[in-house]
Amino acid sequence: MGIVSPGFSGRDRVDDRRLPPGQYLTEDFPVLSAGPTPRIPPAEWEFRITTESGQVRRWSWPELLALPSERPTVDLHCVTKWSKLGTGWQGVSLDVLLAEVDTAADFALADAYGGYTTNLPLADLLDGQAWIAYRYEGEELAPEHGGPARLLVPHLYLWKSAKWIHGLTLGFADEPGFWETAGYHNYGDPWREQRYQGD
Repeated sequence: MGIVSPGFSGRDRVDDRRLPPGQYLTEDFPVLSAGPTPRIPPAEWEFRITTESGQVRRWSWPELLALPSERPTVDLHCVTKWSKLGTGWQGVSLDVLLAEVDTAADFALADAYGGYTTNLPLADLLDGQAWIAYRYEGEELAPEHGGPARLLVPHLYLWKSAKWIHGLTLGFADEPGFWETAGYHNYGDPWREQRYQGD
């Protein structure tokens, strides 16, 4: 997996209560990826949750679409300092999916088609905080933004919202993912500017 391109910087800060410190607003939707863009036909797509006991629950694309969906409007904050406010999505809440598995785990390691991984406390995927999103602004989610489906965890920096989501592995130990092992902060709260280890 290659290293991401340098990012964005150099724009003035806008005084907005929805803008975390160190961020600037953009109207664009920049594309940053750590490697080539996977192209997964929905007919071949699946999402699976593997519990700490090794039990695996899988959903096909039609099964995902058949679940109750939500249409969250959320702000996005990238660690490269751009923020995009009021973005509209459609997807299935992780509350719905995790209700179908028996787990006492504390952590999740998200993995994506293409090999990307990122870690999150399981609590950050519950209580209406996270979705498997498959539509953006009323349209099918484009591959460069993680289509056909991506993880959406808007209260954390965007690298935690894994594009091309493939699954979650649940466990009692916190296992850092791709960027976390490369020096990014383990949690990634944009309001605390948790960009890199030690922040």
